[in-house]
Amino acid sequence: MPLPPFQRLLDLHGADVHRLLVAAVGPAAADDCYQETWLAALRAYPSLRDASNLRGWLLTIAHRKAIDHFRAARRAAVPVEHVDDRPALRAAPAPVPDGDVWAHVRLLAPKQRLAIALRFVADAPYAEISTAMGTSEEAARRNVHEGIKRLRKEYQR
Repeated sequence: MPLPPFQRLLDLHGADVHRLLVAAVGPAAADDCYQETWLAALRAYPSLRDASNLRGWLLTIAHRKAIDHFRAARRAAVPVEHVDDRPALRAAPAPVPDGDVWAHVRLLAPKQRLAIALRFVADAPYAEISTAMGTSEEAARRNVHEGIKRLRKEYQR
């Protein structure tokens, strides 16, 4: 299947790409990501060999540009009112309110946090947790166990 003119591609799929980016990065950053998506697509278009799924190809580029946006935002400097002259060795963790076990759960590693939420909020059996997390049932049990172990240690301080 021959490649259509690039302008036709833009006319056919421009709205879909923009909607994806607004949903992914928000309206403020969507326009910049949109431009980056189309520039990347234009550069790659002459060497594209398969024209069977151009929409999917464009949405993949847009998704990657959204990821690039988030990575760049994490590296960006954050303005502050006052800069302390003394070097900070390590940022102190935010204090957790007494009696708020879910505040402690939010501090767990992502896999442990998800496993505990599935087990105790959704009352999911380990087989269901393993399916949801894409792990073995044994790994799901281990994530719950390690999370509970850490919660006991942190919560009983």
